[in-house]
Amino acid sequence: MSWLTRAPAPDAENYEVAHSDEEWRAQLTPEQFRVLRKHGTERPGSSPLNAEHRPGRFLCAGCGQSLFDAHEKFDSGTGWPSFTGPLPQAIATTEDRSLFTMRTEVHCRRCGGHLGHVFEDGPAPSGLRYCMNGAAMRFEPAG
Repeated sequence: MSWLTRAPAPDAENYEVAHSDEEWRAQLTPEQFRVLRKHGTERPGSSPLNAEHRPGRFLCAGCGQSLFDAHEKFDSGTGWPSFTGPLPQAIATTEDRSLFTMRTEVHCRRCGGHLGHVFEDGPAPSGLRYCMNGAAMRFEPAG
């Protein structure tokens, strides 16, 4: 179902941080490469970041861009780390018309890595749910 992989955006080389597929493969795990560079989706409930509740920030596993503050994380019951909003200037979005529907895909602003999707069924005050792949991120505790 959603662990399908699709081709990266055609302009993926136009980001501040850009590497060839070979260079990305050398610095990422196979799962990180599949999710970040090939727009894959990890299995629900598989990320250790689901259980991360310490203060800190979630960073792009590809380039280290700060993406989400831990205070924005909530348990959406979906099996993926979910957030009410990103840090300023952290992400970019595009239309995703795969799987016969229109969704808003979330990318890292610096490297274009696929992070997940944003939905309009989140808690107040934003009403948004940034449903992210844990494989696309790493956690950096505060302090």
